[in-house]
Amino acid sequence: MTIKRLVAAMLLASASNSVLAEQSFTVKDIQVEGLQRVALGAALNNLPFNIGDTVSDYALSKGVKSLYAAGHFDEISVYRDGQTVIYRVKERPTINAIEFDGNKDIKEEQLNDSLTNQKIIVGEQLDKTLIREIENGLTEFYHGVGKYNAKVDIKLTYLPRNRVNLKLEFKEGDAASVRQINIVGNELFSDKDILKNTESLVDLPWWRFMSSDRYQKETLKGDLEKIRSFYLDRGYLRFDIEANTVAVSPDKESVYVTLQVKEGEQYTITGIDFMGDLIGQDEFIKALLPLKSGQLYNGALVTYTEESIAKVLASFGYANSKVRTSTNINDDTKEVALTINVDPGKRVYVNRISVKGNAATKDEVIRREIRQMEGAWLSNDTLESSKLWVQRLPYIEKVEFETKDVPGSDDKVDVTFTIKERPSGSFNAGVSFGSYQGLAFQLGVEQQSFLGTGNSAGISFNTNKYQKSINLSYTDPYFTLDGISLGGSVFYSDFDGSKAGLEAYNQKSYGAGVSFGYPVNEYSRLNFGANVSVNDLSYIQEFDQLRHFRAMLLDPAKPDDSYEFTNYDLAISWVRSTLNRGTFPTDGLRLALSGKITTPNSDLQYFKTAFEAANYIPLSNDHSWSFLSKLELGYGNGYGSKDGYDHTLPFNDNFYAGGQNFRGFENRVIGPRAVYRFVNRIPGLPDPYTVGAVASLPTSPDFDSYSVSQRSFGGNAQAIATLELITPTPLVKEDYANSIRTSLFVDAGNVWDTEFDINRYAKLTQYQDPNYLQTGLLDYSDAGMIRVSAGVTVQWISPMGPLTFSLAKIIKKYDGDEQENFSFNIGTTF
Repeated sequence: MTIKRLVAAMLLASASNSVLAEQSFTVKDIQVEGLQRVALGAALNNLPFNIGDTVSDYALSKGVKSLYAAGHFDEISVYRDGQTVIYRVKERPTINAIEFDGNKDIKEEQLNDSLTNQKIIVGEQLDKTLIREIENGLTEFYHGVGKYNAKVDIKLTYLPRNRVNLKLEFKEGDAASVRQINIVGNELFSDKDILKNTESLVDLPWWRFMSSDRYQKETLKGDLEKIRSFYLDRGYLRFDIEANTVAVSPDKESVYVTLQVKEGEQYTITGIDFMGDLIGQDEFIKALLPLKSGQLYNGALVTYTEESIAKVLASFGYANSKVRTSTNINDDTKEVALTINVDPGKRVYVNRISVKGNAATKDEVIRREIRQMEGAWLSNDTLESSKLWVQRLPYIEKVEFETKDVPGSDDKVDVTFTIKERPSGSFNAGVSFGSYQGLAFQLGVEQQSFLGTGNSAGISFNTNKYQKSINLSYTDPYFTLDGISLGGSVFYSDFDGSKAGLEAYNQKSYGAGVSFGYPVNEYSRLNFGANVSVNDLSYIQEFDQLRHFRAMLLDPAKPDDSYEFTNYDLAISWVRSTLNRGTFPTDGLRLALSGKITTPNSDLQYFKTAFEAANYIPLSNDHSWSFLSKLELGYGNGYGSKDGYDHTLPFNDNFYAGGQNFRGFENRVIGPRAVYRFVNRIPGLPDPYTVGAVASLPTSPDFDSYSVSQRSFGGNAQAIATLELITPTPLVKEDYANSIRTSLFVDAGNVWDTEFDINRYAKLTQYQDPNYLQTGLLDYSDAGMIRVSAGVTVQWISPMGPLTFSLAKIIKKYDGDEQENFSFNIGTTF
């Protein structure tokens, strides 16, 4: 068989080495050799001629180009054997795998997305012509972030059955540092003043190791805008950056930036006019205007004005308003007249509100917190308020909302609230260790959103070495549609004070209560409660401060019996909260004032009040840095008297500090110590009942002695202040930022007894015994005995409940205070 080889005109140089006859001929057959995955029919469909057509050299060469254009072949040759046309092809290899090596600045997810956009996908055919383009694009990216020594190589490994592996090898190197930024043409401001708010930093000193002086193209672009704003905010309307150049050192490790600026002169505002529709809110909008005639032009104030007007319009449903400010500049007088153009557009209404992401919480629980109504006009203020209210729920971690236009309507939108839940139930356990208390454990269970209803089911059982308790409570925060809550509880508790680091006593108590509350406004709420409790106190160490308590309850006929008493109390509380979240807030204020008082028919008559304030101030735009200041105050006392003794606050209802509410100190260690008073006796007459024995007689009370316990029994007043710097948690991904919190803290405060009288012991001597541990006597009525501690705390809302790790150091303490350097708790202890 004689084969005439033809060279096709206009073919790619590597595509064909064929030689075709110059004359035309009629095609009787078409063959395509080398096909593996591509079907013959698909290849033939790309040819510009069919069997029976008369073709020329041009038609054959055009067929080669058509096959190339199909994107399936790397090499194509065309031959003629008589009236048969033969195309010999080499298919592009199929991508078997893609690997990355050495990439740090670019994540694999980004690389995969970029390759997918260029149709470099596992299982697809490889177009080798794109490889150089990809290498150049990635190299250009690295140059944009200052890594001028970076190299990207794509290596191909060919496999059987026309497959290929791609391996992208990265040699990123170090980023070039900004060594110098020169500003040319500035006479009014120094380089330092102009550059102080920019992010392109020059040769940082070692103590700024957290910052970066690496060059980045996008950072420099943003800095140019900041420099422009610097001048516009000071009235320099004609300011311009005429040129900026970036020079790279020969070693590609340093960058030198030069900016050529034209400062111009300051311009004064001569007048402010409005054009457009102010929706009848002319006076209100003009009252918001921070711009005044006669003042220097200020670009930041102009932008703020536009945003404020747009926000006002959005609150009335004009969500797509356009507010633009035009300037009429008089270069001769250096004056500018402003015209604010307002186009509110159409008022937008809410068609439908949907909730997604709430797997455990029912829709109605979320919806009852949403202030934006379906059918009402869209209000950004109301949407933000709705987001805030939902986010305050303790079982909600994060809330976002988005609006989408309703197809076929230009004045309706659908609103979707996307919820990220946190666990609503918790397993409550804790472990702590202190030099005095030793190892302590606690265990419990509770549910904040029972069965996803948003109702709080306080079904909790707690047990540790000093307490066993069970508490059954249920609260419906929306007993009525207008937010009136109703709840009830029953409880039983068995408490051993000696095992809790307190003076020895055992208290068994049980009771029940009912509560209801109603909202005063969006931020404030009043709550009321009534409770009854039955108590039994036994094994009490008879220390001196209990004399009034004993006198109220002691049965002279049964001096060795336990103390039994029943109390009926009424409670009221007021809470105001503007916090942005229910858990781990970063912004806002929370105030809480509460009080309870036992009724006159109770065995003990007393009252107890508490005040709490917590203020969160965000220090960064993303709220990853915040500052918390917190204050806790409390006071309680008795009212009325019995048999000449004044009622006092029962010692078992005292305030305590140490542990979770005062880190660094052992649990309940801060506060007044028990003082034991001993009567001294002298030998007297012979004992008539015992031969040879001598009876003793008590001396005058002035000759009594006393001892001071190392254990606290609390006080009737407390004041604790906390300062915390909330910081980003190292090594934690952004997805978990709302579940883990790290903070540096300082705690300071005291617990004291306003009824303590140190003068009772002024003439007495302290009992001395080397085998009896005691502390020195202090004035426990002194509110100024402030303790201070500092440290770091990490909190984590885990699937099993909140975990808290604290590492603290005592800065100031008093005799008897015991240190607890480290504590670890799961949940919240009773």
